[in-house]
Amino acid sequence: MKSLIQLLHFGYHQAMSCIFPVAIFGTLALSSVIPIPFLHRYDAILLVLLAVQYLMYRSGLETKDEIKVICVFHIIGLVLEIYKVWMGSWSYPEQAYSKILGVPLYSGFMYASVASFMCQVWRRLRMDMTGWPGFAPSMLLGAAIYINFFTHHFMPDFRWWLTALVFIVFWKTWIIYRVRATTYRMPLSLAFIIVGFFIWTAENIATFFNAWKYPDQHDAWQLVSFSKISSWFLLVIISVIIVAQLKYVKANRTADDPKSS
Repeated sequence: MKSLIQLLHFGYHQAMSCIFPVAIFGTLALSSVIPIPFLHRYDAILLVLLAVQYLMYRSGLETKDEIKVICVFHIIGLVLEIYKVWMGSWSYPEQAYSKILGVPLYSGFMYASVASFMCQVWRRLRMDMTGWPGFAPSMLLGAAIYINFFTHHFMPDFRWWLTALVFIVFWKTWIIYRVRATTYRMPLSLAFIIVGFFIWTAENIATFFNAWKYPDQHDAWQLVSFSKISSWFLLVIISVIIVAQLKYVKANRTADDPKSS
């Protein structure tokens, strides 16, 4: 019975942490079947997601610091989207006023939703980490992963080397999380894989509802390649590195502030 109660509490906090991602995919699904008068679909999605973010902040579901992290990830994601669309990796075929170089502004929120989940679940499950490799190794690895998303179009793809490096750099790192009064832990690399798989699943849902299209999906929808799991695995690592580093910076500032004691 205790295990069931723990599972229910864990599921509740996971579900609450997924409010923004669910809002994104719910909006994509509804807007694909319900005509929107006077607005292009991509523009309507952007307005809805801005409204959701505003309501989450005003209701206290998200903090000001979490909004800042989401904005950072929106920019990181949007830059990557612009480059990938320019290279022909995928496309956004519908019209919109809120497009920049063929990419609708709402697309950055799909990356930001990963950061939203990370921030929310970190706070709700009172997460911490042991064996964190430190600022330089983690940030250099995160930067190398992000740069490889751009350079593999005209240079060798180092994703598998980078994946191996992830397991080396983080092999001592464990996530500590708490459900009620009980503390649990999990290898960080395993968490990367689990979250990457669920994002790949969400990506299949998004492409099914025409959020974007890969070249092989223009004639008819088909399952996104399993190889994309590795891309999301690496993207999740960037998210965790930035969120964890910001959490540590904030914790150190709080500890150094005499007013906090």
